[in-house]
Amino acid sequence: FCGECLQPCLQVPSPLCPLCRVPFDPKKVEKASSLEKQLSSYKAPCRGCSKKVTLAKMRSHVSSCAKVQEQMANCPKFVPVVPTSQPIPSNIPNRSTFVCPYCGARNLDQQELVKHCMENHRNDPNKVVCPVCSAMPWGDPSYKSANFLQHLLHRHKFSYDTFVDYNIDEEAALQAALALSLSEN
Repeated sequence: FCGECLQPCLQVPSPLCPLCRVPFDPKKVEKASSLEKQLSSYKAPCRGCSKKVTLAKMRSHVSSCAKVQEQMANCPKFVPVVPTSQPIPSNIPNRSTFVCPYCGARNLDQQELVKHCMENHRNDPNKVVCPVCSAMPWGDPSYKSANFLQHLLHRHKFSYDTFVDYNIDEEAALQAALALSLSEN
């Protein structure tokens, strides 16, 4: 892990691994010198201005690169690639906004929920129910995730509404996906 990601874990009495949440001894943390050396020697082009920058300095460069900032300003908000077959919600559960399972903050869409939890609850060891999963037809409203933050980061990077037809079961969805895949090739 980079120092920035590991630092919040070291500021608590019983540090937990940022990935698996297992306790670890901060005295046994070692610098990955070979990796650090590679990051300082390997250069890659900036995605905005194409200037070659070492990977160690890329994040800093990108955050101040005028061309990258311009690209991001002109980047459109997410729009589904194809029209969705989903009806306009009426009597179905709210699957657009969620409540933070840690503090009860309301009206967070998936991206805001991820951001909110990473900024405010990164070190919270409590097991909680994922509000996104529990709102889905297949969700278990009583299942508590052992590592909610990793769950959010790995499972909720996109909106289900774009890809899921809630009116068909899992087997029918699989068959539809296979048929579509075969028809495209």
